[in-house]
Amino acid sequence: MARTFKIGIFDDEEKFISSLKRLKEQKHSVYEVFTPYPVNEVLHLLKRRTRLPTAAYFFGLFGIVATLMFLYYTSVISWPVVYGGKPFNSFPSFIVVTIVVTILTVTILSLALFSGRSKLYPGRDNTIFDGRATDDMFIIVMDTEALDEQSAEEAGEIMRTEGAIEIINKEIETVYT
Repeated sequence: MARTFKIGIFDDEEKFISSLKRLKEQKHSVYEVFTPYPVNEVLHLLKRRTRLPTAAYFFGLFGIVATLMFLYYTSVISWPVVYGGKPFNSFPSFIVVTIVVTILTVTILSLALFSGRSKLYPGRDNTIFDGRATDDMFIIVMDTEALDEQSAEEAGEIMRTEGAIEIINKEIETVYT
């Protein structure tokens, strides 16, 4: 399904942020934002809160519990080996392995969650709004179907007055919503 988007392209971060602030003050709906590097103010302006740190915390708890259970099972129940008079369930010997496996678990599960949530998987067709989005430009994408004609023109005027180097109306076949 093809949808029409208004795309504002900026070459300066300050102009981009001020335009985004004005658009949000005027209650315009921003569909997507592309930046060449992470800009923290964008997350605050769009009020999109990530739950990735919370998920990573629970992945860490899972990694700790699973690793300790595995180490206890292999050292005490499945294959108890007496060496040097050490007790079977000596916790200090489990610490280093637990830390390393927990870091590995958090990393792999967080990567899988992020990739799945962002729909970044092999074979997926990407929606490219503008080729300069991967270059050094800052891009604001607005869905004109979500706006009425007057709001779309007003949003374009806001981006133009705030310093957009180009504003494009483009019909794009979107892959994701």
